[in-house]
Amino acid sequence: MGILSNNNTNSDQDMVANFHFPTSKKAVIIFTRNPELGKCKTRLAKTIGDDAALKVYKHLLAHTAEVSKQVKADRFVFYSEAINVNDIWDPAYFNKKRQEGQDLGARMQHAFSELFQSGYEKVCIIGSDLLDIDADIINSAFEHLNTHDVVIGPAQDGGYYLLAMKTLYQEVFQNKEWGTETVRAETLKDLQNSNVFLLKELNDIDTFEDMKHYQQLKTYYKQP
Repeated sequence: MGILSNNNTNSDQDMVANFHFPTSKKAVIIFTRNPELGKCKTRLAKTIGDDAALKVYKHLLAHTAEVSKQVKADRFVFYSEAINVNDIWDPAYFNKKRQEGQDLGARMQHAFSELFQSGYEKVCIIGSDLLDIDADIINSAFEHLNTHDVVIGPAQDGGYYLLAMKTLYQEVFQNKEWGTETVRAETLKDLQNSNVFLLKELNDIDTFEDMKHYQQLKTYYKQP
């Protein structure tokens, strides 16, 4: 999820984003924030500093990339700012696009809509800040879509780390206070007339309290 260098052009980005040959009826969307110092994991940075927060986020991105490679689906990385041609998201495994929309809901709706219009029958979105997620969880979400309309992976903070569906439910992306503990409850209310499957709850890393028990992350920061 890096930034394009100065010699990359919009045409370079469009070439990377638009050349894709579907190999599956399933697609995974990975939403990432470009890893720039002082611009990612800002809540975490308030405790451990910008440099340490960036290192932690890069670790999370690497984990997400490795997990996603094992998922039986086409994979799409949607960058928050700009597409990086050469980064951890190997084009042999990942298709690269940019997020479009004024808020998180609009960006997610656009991504889902684009992939459904491309012919995918099952689409799943995941975040890029979980160490507890694995390929089995994501693959199971697709399996549960065989018998359910929507699959949600609940996060401990009241949001969700995964959302999968086989048709577009626009209402779940609208009128939400993104980043708050009300998001999942409001989403389930939107889907009260649909058949929803809930996966196991996982920990979404946004603050120091979320991450302090992970031994593999302690090398990146000093205890506050």
